[in-house]
Amino acid sequence: QVQLVESGGGLVQPGGSLRLSCAASGSSFSINAMGWYRQAPGKQRELVAALTSGGNTTYQDSVKGRFTISRDNGKSTVYLQMNNLKTEDTAVYYCNVRGYILIFPVREFGSWGQGTQVTVSS
Repeated sequence: QVQLVESGGGLVQPGGSLRLSCAASGSSFSINAMGWYRQAPGKQRELVAALTSGGNTTYQDSVKGRFTISRDNGKSTVYLQMNNLKTEDTAVYYCNVRGYILIFPVREFGSWGQGTQVTVSS
């Protein structure tokens, strides 16, 4: 299995910045895609940003130009740099990683992080 550990959430004022990190660890695996989702109270979990192994990125319209997803290949870590944060960005943010376990039998996996709270408030 592949485990994910998130960090970097917290309380920030509107207009501020935060950087979330998600480190993947486990037995031999390859990563096809990494992404960040968020879930606000009373709402469904939604995709915020995603990054494929080929370098393609996808962003939710509401975060385009403010959030940047990136990856440190050597550390199997994905980051979400969040700038110009707004109150509506308040949510629990979850990391998601999909790929293949390379130990026989080779199989697909999908893992979720434990979630990290981001609160944007004055």
